[in-house]
Amino acid sequence: MGWMRDETGLGKCAANYVPLTPLSHLQRAALIFADREAVVYGATRLSYADYYRRVSRLASALTKVGVTPGDVVATILPNIPAQSEAAFGVPACGAVLNTINTRLDVDTVAYIFDHGEAKVALVDSQFLPLAMAAIDQMEGTAPLIIEVPDDQAGVHAMGEQQNYEDFLATGDPGFSWLLPEDEWESLALNYTSGTTGRPKGVVYHHRGAYLMTMGTPISWELPLFMRYLQIVPLFHCNGWNHTWMMPALGGTVVCCRDISAKAIYDAIGDEGVTHFGGAPIVLNLIVNAKEEERRSFDHVVEVFTAGAPPAPATLAAIGKLGFNIKQVYGLTETYGHVTECIWDDAWNTLSEDDQSAIKARQGVAFPMMEDVTVVDDHMGQVARDGATQGEIVMRGNAVMKGYLKNPEATQKAFSGGYFHSEDLAIQHPGGAIQISDRAKDIIISGGENISSVEVEGALMHHAAVNLCAVVAKPDDKWGEVPCAFVELKDGATAQEAEIIAFTRERLAGFKCPKKVVFQELPKTSTGKIQKFALRKLAKAL
Repeated sequence: MGWMRDETGLGKCAANYVPLTPLSHLQRAALIFADREAVVYGATRLSYADYYRRVSRLASALTKVGVTPGDVVATILPNIPAQSEAAFGVPACGAVLNTINTRLDVDTVAYIFDHGEAKVALVDSQFLPLAMAAIDQMEGTAPLIIEVPDDQAGVHAMGEQQNYEDFLATGDPGFSWLLPEDEWESLALNYTSGTTGRPKGVVYHHRGAYLMTMGTPISWELPLFMRYLQIVPLFHCNGWNHTWMMPALGGTVVCCRDISAKAIYDAIGDEGVTHFGGAPIVLNLIVNAKEEERRSFDHVVEVFTAGAPPAPATLAAIGKLGFNIKQVYGLTETYGHVTECIWDDAWNTLSEDDQSAIKARQGVAFPMMEDVTVVDDHMGQVARDGATQGEIVMRGNAVMKGYLKNPEATQKAFSGGYFHSEDLAIQHPGGAIQISDRAKDIIISGGENISSVEVEGALMHHAAVNLCAVVAKPDDKWGEVPCAFVELKDGATAQEAEIIAFTRERLAGFKCPKKVVFQELPKTSTGKIQKFALRKLAKAL
């Protein structure tokens, strides 16, 4: 060891230690990428210099209305420039960013306002009635509301609250940002979906977000000056941290208020979009786009997909349209994606179906994670044989600080020194993880475990099926049996017996749906199918 035992004069100082924060990316970009496009939204074109000044104004304006370090500032906004500005402007004054899902009900928004103790809320005009109704139900002190109109989308100001642009005008473009003194300081507060009770408040720190912005470019092999279509809602894991990452690459964020096949194709055709992320439902939009919605383009568009296991049939179809899909996986508690399906060139010789099946795997840990693996009920490593099922657990810097005001849930989630996902998976010989199901979504029929994901994958091969979800239906004989809810493609028809017979060609008999219901599927704002709602329907059948 020698000299290493004597570290006299080798301590931390301002020259050799700076707390990690994603805020540093925009400060750097404002200098070295000053004239490059940072944010695009229709006629709105912000250079990095413009972006930095507006963010600084926002931070300054928040300080002037009494926001102090550690206070919470909420947003109820779609993916418009103000939401990107808040991603930097709120923490730049030392506050904690709380992006609220725009599709929540009044009661839940009221709960989040109360639980997070939001001091200010930036609210899109479309969702202002929601925010004001939530305030009427609050028990605590209401946040100051700043209205954010979107005239380009025809969403005009109601005029009862202070206008966002007027609010920015009160701020100083030369405001000195309040960077964290400790990288463990809280950066963001995100609430889980809350499908089984009140949502839990997930707290992120600056260090975790910074490392996400460093690990993602490595895993996605991102180039400088990419053009990124902002489809992933910024209220969902802060857009998988991609907005914080973009200034590090001098990239351009192309905002997208309403997600549609036409909007995606237009962004590629008109704005030269090269990358985006989205749930499998977004992939289905692209695959099933009408001819008049499609646009030709001459470059490969790189896509991260997560949120639910994509069907191999969907992956095979979209790959032929000029999109290269990489499957990733994560949770709100892990800042978004923390595993990826790394492609092995040896798989290029496999059949198209086999390649699509591999691409549907959730894969291996991102480089900023310490460990992501699958364990049994006693925290023992499961056999990496592609068959033995266990729970996905993870540890590393991209894991939340914990659940706000809920030490019991935090302790449970971190038991055994890992974060417990409650997702069931198998692990392949190379370490790649493949989700079997959410623990609550496994169907146990006559003592046999049936993966709803596997049944859904078989259904998605049917030419008439646009989307599907399989849940447990109570059964007097078997305890429960698979029940399939199927959303058909426009103009397509199918019969229950036909669908069941189709699955029998691909699955063991006991795994096949015993009931098929044709209807539009209920979805969250991030494209996840709401299985809890379907389980209620199945119980009533």
